Amino acid sequence: MSNQNPMNNTSTNNTPRTGTPELTVIGADTRIKGEMFFEKSARILGHFEGKITAQGEVQIGNGANCNAAVEAEQIIVDGSVQGPLFARDRLTLTANAQVQGDLTAGTLVVSEGASFVGHCNVGPRAQEMTGQSNNTQTRPQNTAPITSEPKPSITTQLDLTPPWAQQESGSSVA
Repeated sequence: MSNQNPMNNTSTNNTPRTGTPELTVIGADTRIKGEMFFEKSARILGHFEGKITAQGEVQIGNGANCNAAVEAEQIIVDGSVQGPLFARDRLTLTANAQVQGDLTAGTLVVSEGASFVGHCNVGPRAQEMTGQSNNTQTRPQNTAPITSEPKPSITTQLDLTPPWAQQESGSSVA
């Protein structure tokens, strides 16, 4: 592993972790398309398209690009993500984060410089209010899983021309 990545395995909320968590690393030179499930934690440094589910923490490293739905206990974004993010506990967007998609988290931490386009559902009741599960293993039958479809770009432009200026062409004032 390189020392260039600002993310580490220490807790950001000052609670001690028991032992060193297992961490699967997807390298910077890797491109994966599909669905990944991690029983522990994962650090994505390359390119991924699809769905990521983890019981522990998911780290999207600086320079990483994910067009994916991500669901984990904790999520740290230091790269680029297009798609919904669902953190059962804490979601952190670092100064390098670029996120386009909806966020659901118990706690949201956004550093100055982070970019985010989408909707936020934050707080202890956010999961129940949005109908999303607290546990990836026991998703209710009537709740749709997070899809891997990215949020479409916002390209709709409103015509803000005042009505008096719109009628000038083709009509004459007496």
